[in-house]
Amino acid sequence: MSKVRKAGFVAPAAQRADWEALLEERLGEEGFIVASCEVSRDGPWRIDVFGEGDEALVEMAIDAAAEALGLDVPDWRWEELPDIDWVAENQRSFRPFAVGPFWVHPSHVNDGRPAGLLPLRIDAGLAFGTGTHATTRGCLEMLALLDPAETANAVDVGCGSGILAIAMAKLWSRPVIGGDNDAEAVAVAHENAGLNGVAGLCDFFVSSGLQADALAGRAPYDLIVANILAGPLLDLAETFSVSVRPGGRVLLSGLLVEQAANILAAYGRRGFVLERRIDLETGGAWWRSLVLRQT
Repeated sequence: MSKVRKAGFVAPAAQRADWEALLEERLGEEGFIVASCEVSRDGPWRIDVFGEGDEALVEMAIDAAAEALGLDVPDWRWEELPDIDWVAENQRSFRPFAVGPFWVHPSHVNDGRPAGLLPLRIDAGLAFGTGTHATTRGCLEMLALLDPAETANAVDVGCGSGILAIAMAKLWSRPVIGGDNDAEAVAVAHENAGLNGVAGLCDFFVSSGLQADALAGRAPYDLIVANILAGPLLDLAETFSVSVRPGGRVLLSGLLVEQAANILAAYGRRGFVLERRIDLETGGAWWRSLVLRQT
């Protein structure tokens, strides 16, 4: 078990989603978890950052987020948490749920799967992606709406736990590759593929975007899935535009509804048109998933 510390502050409800998105963008890849909860009904929210990493990174992230929002730096402080296995605690609180054609469940719950749904066994852990967040749920629902005949060559960019690549492999019974810039996430994704019986169909690589040879060499793709954040999605627009075939698609998620216009504009300039969208809520914020087609 390890020492985990928490940095927290209170923000108005109208600012909660912006604070959370900005802190996740700056700290997510550094091993920190950003969470929020409502202090009172229709009142302020508490924003918390959990982790064991460099505390200076958290201080810089809060300062940078405040500057980006045009706000004063909030009054915040560190709190040392008890010696508890927080991953195990998170796993115990994770309950099965149905989304689209899938039944997402932790390893300690195997009973109760509704008839006709594909099981996805994912434990809450160090790699992002149990499926509970609106962004992942949106992707899982969107995947079920795509024509399997048009998704033969697919990649999951920023794969995290591997849940979306595993879902594609199960849904379409074909190979899928994925990449993440976190080597630990790639190891977790490989493990999860084995637990779901698709180790022979899924392969994962350490990669920033599509830079790794194993991913770049598979282009052009029929489908690129990227459930990351709005900033990286904007940065990857040009890469995705030249890495998907004409008529191919990108499934983009990890963006708040109010960020979608910038994403659509950036991808529209590169020949993409909107086909579908879905808005889902998590923690009081609305998140949008987009399917765009390259013309």
